[in-house]
Amino acid sequence: MTIDQTPDQTSDEAPDQADAPPPATVVTRPRRARARTWVSGLLIAGAMGFLVFRGLGDAAVYFLTAGEAVEQRADLGERRFRIQGVVLAGSVSPDAEGVSFRIVDGPTQVEVRHQGDPPELFQPGIPVVLEGHWSGERFASDRILVRHSEEYEADNPERVEDYRR
Repeated sequence: MTIDQTPDQTSDEAPDQADAPPPATVVTRPRRARARTWVSGLLIAGAMGFLVFRGLGDAAVYFLTAGEAVEQRADLGERRFRIQGVVLAGSVSPDAEGVSFRIVDGPTQVEVRHQGDPPELFQPGIPVVLEGHWSGERFASDRILVRHSEEYEADNPERVEDYRR
């Protein structure tokens, strides 16, 4: 007795395997592409680290009273810091490029040259915080922060009472 076999089927092959997809192949990147990816990642991480470090460094500006700043003048050099004091009455002298004045902290007086316009609340007798650096014997400021009390006094308290009624 003879068995007829079709040309599509052999005795080793199961009939349902002919329709199966080919086995998946693993695709690997060449070494250069992987190295480039690592180098790019390291450069990006380094740049981000630098920006964070730089941002934190700029945010960490020293804050000193006028007396402390004068004592540490040699150590501070040209480094930026903040100095606190009260604007001395009669010392304010505005000009086209800014304003010159003196601040006091106890017995200590500091000559200040501010570049730019001072804030609206700037006036003699008010506490200020200045940001800048020493320029010889004078403090070169480029930012004035006016300190004020926590108490609010209305210019026209009757308006508030009228509003509440």
